[in-house]
Amino acid sequence: VQLVESGGGLVHSGESLRLTCAASGFSFSDYELSWFRQKPGKGRELVATITTAGADTNYADFVKGRFTISRDNSKNTIYLQMNNLKPEDTAVYYCFAVRVQAYWGQGTQVTVSS
Repeated sequence: VQLVESGGGLVHSGESLRLTCAASGFSFSDYELSWFRQKPGKGRELVATITTAGADTNYADFVKGRFTISRDNSKNTIYLQMNNLKPEDTAVYYCFAVRVQAYWGQGTQVTVSS
């Protein structure tokens, strides 16, 4: 089982990034998917969740209207489009898949400068 994130980097406040998480080794379309993030010295916090068919999404209040989660079950891939980034969005971002078992990616660093 693998979840591999990519797309992180250093951007300025107000700019955008698109994170990608490529999955393999499990029945991707049967799993609910999420993005979490972790700031230095803090615990992981839920950013967004998408259901198996992509019909429903939920977002943390601090990203509503700026971030969009999506998935492509034909490519076993989950995305996080992040617009209007703020310095407080700086964190390591992780993808997460859960059904009966749960899997984490290794994380990708996002740094937003002011």
